[in-house]
Amino acid sequence: MSAKGTSTIERPEGRRASDHGRSRLGDVTRPIHVDRRITTQRRSTILLAVVALAIAGALAAALFVLPVQTYFAQDERLEQREEQLAQLEQVNADLRAEVERLRTDDGVREAAREELGMVREGELRQSILDLPAVPTDLPVGWPYSLVTGIAEVRRNPPPTQP
Repeated sequence: MSAKGTSTIERPEGRRASDHGRSRLGDVTRPIHVDRRITTQRRSTILLAVVALAIAGALAAALFVLPVQTYFAQDERLEQREEQLAQLEQVNADLRAEVERLRTDDGVREAAREELGMVREGELRQSILDLPAVPTDLPVGWPYSLVTGIAEVRRNPPPTQP
């Protein structure tokens, strides 16, 4: 015998004679004595099981559902960003073409005419602006009611008879 109190005889592999008639799951399927149970009432056991299922469901959602939703949301954002990139590249291409056009002599002259109002010798520049809109929200009263009536007739002229 060794100092530990065990024998040096090797035991056979597999099931033991004391395991005869027992479930392979052993302690998992064996009923728990009432004194050793976590809860003694059936209602509290059901409540504990529901809470455990809720926790397991929350963990499953956190580990599987939320990452999948995030993946699809990232995919949509990626498509939006690619569309924005295409639009910005088009704007950049237009601006490069404008820069190349303005580097020519004709482009410089045209820009000077539009931006600075340059005129050639012998030309006369005239700026014609549209008339401003007449306000139609006048106060109620004698001189204003007459003007409002005139503006209404001008907007909706009476039909002419042949």
